Amino acid sequence: MKKHPILSNSIAVLFFLLNAAYAQEVPFRKDKELLKIIEKSLGQSAKQYSFLQSITPEDRFPKTYEGTEKGSVTSTARNWTSGFYPGTLIYLYEGTNDKELLHEAERKLVFLEGQKDNKNTHDLGFMMYCSFGNAYRVAKKEEYKDILVQAARSLVSRYNPKVGSIQSWNRIKSLDGSKYWDFPVIIDNMMNLELLFFASKVTEDEHFKNIAVQHAQTTMRNHVRPDYSSYHVVAYNPETGGVNSRETYQGFAHNSTWARGQGWGIYGFTMVYRETGDKRFLETAQGMADFFLDHGNLPEDKIPYWDFDAGRPGFQPAFPYDASKYKVIPRDASAGALVASALIELAGYSDKEKKQKYLHAAETMLKSLSSAVYTAPVGENGGFILKHSVGNLTKDREVDVPLSYADYYYVEAMLRYKNNIK
Repeated sequence: MKKHPILSNSIAVLFFLLNAAYAQEVPFRKDKELLKIIEKSLGQSAKQYSFLQSITPEDRFPKTYEGTEKGSVTSTARNWTSGFYPGTLIYLYEGTNDKELLHEAERKLVFLEGQKDNKNTHDLGFMMYCSFGNAYRVAKKEEYKDILVQAARSLVSRYNPKVGSIQSWNRIKSLDGSKYWDFPVIIDNMMNLELLFFASKVTEDEHFKNIAVQHAQTTMRNHVRPDYSSYHVVAYNPETGGVNSRETYQGFAHNSTWARGQGWGIYGFTMVYRETGDKRFLETAQGMADFFLDHGNLPEDKIPYWDFDAGRPGFQPAFPYDASKYKVIPRDASAGALVASALIELAGYSDKEKKQKYLHAAETMLKSLSSAVYTAPVGENGGFILKHSVGNLTKDREVDVPLSYADYYYVEAMLRYKNNIK
């Protein structure tokens, strides 16, 4: 029988459309092996943090561990890292239902509460939202909400409308000591904006949100390069709002890409898109994520070197760099953990192709971090979960050590993968 050409073509088109629709509806399938790894790692991490609790003074906050000779390093509540320990404890409580972890977090919050009035730092998002923000999400205590709102008020006191940004550090010398930065803003500051979005929602005061959005727009304009790599520091003129210079303080060179700084950007712009729905922030987050993942100097396990361009031709170090000391460029597990967590959220706002790309990369990162290469046995590593992070290599501080924020974003990434992917 002769086939009718129009009918045949119509059936073919219909079949193609049905297949296309089905392909779009097929959900991402979680890696069953990784889910088992996560369950095991959450249990092991909880034991490790119980050990960390046993060696941490009551009024101090774990920061890092510098080996058997120097031992554990803790801080007061005023340090920018103070919120990560209680935040990690709360995440581990959610992952294991071990209530003692939650109780330890609550004990630390008592010492941290006073920082709600600290107007001398831009890090109140790290300090207060990672701690009290998670505590409020879990317990919904009104006093936690009030503390967070007061912290947001303290944070916006550092906002300069001429610059359109929240000042990061107070007046400080540049990395090479040649000049002062009067109004420095660092890419890290994107992470503190979530506190402002929270305050805006619970108070119904748009002032907090408007400042957060303006800061993100200014950062997008001045920190992000055309190829979606990023500058660490932008120094502004506080009187005119103009850009004085674009430099680095923790990266290899002024024109290099500091890995964790790139991670702060990916995470921060993803969060701002979540809170605003503004596609410009989504495109920026995706561009920065693609730069990170497609970079030719990203290792196969996807845990980056501390700076993508450290020691590479064409990048002049911005500090006295001893190449012989770093023949093996240090990895930064904190950047890997941070980006893994960010990619899992970013995937949820992305089209099918990018979603697959971001989630597969996050899976690789989580498997790498969960391996013996990066995860310490219980009772070792000063009680911290992850090894091989870099705090500030330019100042020769915290190089190839555990860091509290590496643990925080690692546990967050595991929970996001386990609970939030659909």
